Amino acid sequence: MDKDKGKSGFVALIGRPNVGKSTLMNSLIGQKIAITSSKPQTTRNRIQTVYTDDRGQIVFLDTPGIHKAKNRLGKYMVSVAEHSLEEVDVVLWLVEPTTYIGAGEQYIARQLQQVKRPVILVINKMDMLKQQEEMLKFIAAYKDVGNFAEIVPISALRGRNTDMLTELIFKYLPYGPQFYDEDTVTDQPMRQIVAELIREKALRLLSEEIPHGIAVTVEQMKERKSGITDIQATIVCERETHKGIIIGKDGQMLKKIGSAARKDIEGMTETKVNLQLWVKVRKEWRDSELLLKNYGYQ
Repeated sequence: MDKDKGKSGFVALIGRPNVGKSTLMNSLIGQKIAITSSKPQTTRNRIQTVYTDDRGQIVFLDTPGIHKAKNRLGKYMVSVAEHSLEEVDVVLWLVEPTTYIGAGEQYIARQLQQVKRPVILVINKMDMLKQQEEMLKFIAAYKDVGNFAEIVPISALRGRNTDMLTELIFKYLPYGPQFYDEDTVTDQPMRQIVAELIREKALRLLSEEIPHGIAVTVEQMKERKSGITDIQATIVCERETHKGIIIGKDGQMLKKIGSAARKDIEGMTETKVNLQLWVKVRKEWRDSELLLKNYGYQ
């Protein structure tokens, strides 16, 4: 493909927490870059991934879920999501299949009314419907909420209709040169992906109240000549009681988190991984400007 004759542009994925933005992005690029979990507000930073084929190049921006912020971290996450709308060529708004359009969705709809770019409404989780005809009433409910270029029902988890979605994105992208080499999949530094993979395992294994209060930092990451990657990382939490739960009886929970993360990291680095995890308490870090910057939220 002539790089100057294809289409190329930026696409933001926005929506409420837990609607499946990261799952969709991973599905569209065919590789796991963004972490996923059933808990809301899993994505905290804007994650950029790249899809390239004969038609051109799509740069996806997976944004944190738009929600009512309760601390500095929450405000940072919402501002990241809202600023992304100003910098892209196409917006994908992900929603769940429902006829009830709540205050959160209405807030996003108002934000989108200011956007001068094509907005594609993506109704996710169609695999949850018993009868596919049900989707028609959900499409009808959303039609009046905004002026959408397209409305597409999909299942990000099962990969249903995602090819059609890619086709429609290319339809609205401008012609122009590619932003990245063809073999680039993400602009995320490897250390950041590793930290996020560890946080994902903690999110999945820990009880409800703890995950929002954790961050992960990678202090050291070195590959030996023998092909083993040594990683030292710290899970930061807000309370001593949380520290005890993260470590678990006889260190069992920390071992579980480390073991699950190591498998994913080995798959990504294609090396054996020696992962050492520590747990530190930093009270109220989600409201500290300095600590937020230290942990990569800036």
